[in-house]
Amino acid sequence: MTSSAFTFPGQGSQAVGMGKELADAYPEARAVFDEVDDALGQKLSAIMFEGPEDVLRLTENAQPALMASSIAVLRVLESRGVRLADHARFVAGHSLGEYSALCAAGTFSLSDTARLLRTRGQAMQKAVPVGHGAMAALLGLDLETARAVAGEAAQGEVCQVANDNAPGQVVVSGAVSAIERALEIAKGKGAKRALMLPVSAPFHCSLMQPAAEAMAAALAEVEMKAPVVPLVANVLAAPITDPAEIRQRLVEQVTGVVRWTETVTWLAGEGGVTQLVELGTGKVLSGLAKRIAPDVATQSVGTPSDIDAFVTVVTA
Repeated sequence: MTSSAFTFPGQGSQAVGMGKELADAYPEARAVFDEVDDALGQKLSAIMFEGPEDVLRLTENAQPALMASSIAVLRVLESRGVRLADHARFVAGHSLGEYSALCAAGTFSLSDTARLLRTRGQAMQKAVPVGHGAMAALLGLDLETARAVAGEAAQGEVCQVANDNAPGQVVVSGAVSAIERALEIAKGKGAKRALMLPVSAPFHCSLMQPAAEAMAAALAEVEMKAPVVPLVANVLAAPITDPAEIRQRLVEQVTGVVRWTETVTWLAGEGGVTQLVELGTGKVLSGLAKRIAPDVATQSVGTPSDIDAFVTVVTA
């Protein structure tokens, strides 16, 4: 019997046109985008559907946009009789996707999630002046070697592992000059590729501490319920359900490592999951899962045809 976890993508999966097909096809999806627009006091949906791309890519827009797209898919599935609590044993999300996962599991309301992600995006952008921080992907190095690269490159500046995305795909984050040094050191240690990422701030490192403090304040004001299924948290790679702990881990997540390799490994192992279902825009997490746990089935559900195919299988 299939045992599923629902996963939710992070920043980088956004694309102009995201969600439009869903909004045109399903009133339930349109209602999600309308509610997010109202919560933010902005026509975010217009930026999602029509661009421009540089405005969609802004952290404060990309984060709530990706969440809205994921929840729109979920609401359509629910209207077709596929409820998260019946079909998923766990939820997990990559960085901002953790908020999408918690919204999907009923911890946050949709409007609160949109506002939290707007706050998070603005706070992360504001924490470090533009041009002072950077992130880089080190491809072909294991986690311990990537940590050694970051340590050697720091030279008194911040340079830390930010994302352990999959075997051989580790991201480092920190001060620009330290990240530039890390690129050269990584190549010397056998990295297949080491490249700067097109991001506007150094996420998931200690430079984000001001953003963590902003999120602690914002999360303290929001009503939280226990999720209907456990969240496998980014900073723990283990399941949690207590709202107070979820709040604490979301604050830690701003400066902490996204332990995605360990998260998927836990789901496929101790979690007993045999299928990972990625809800929302793109197929990034499904691609990573194939590298982390090749025996686990993956399915990306982001378009009307994806929804039809998924509903046909799970309701058969």
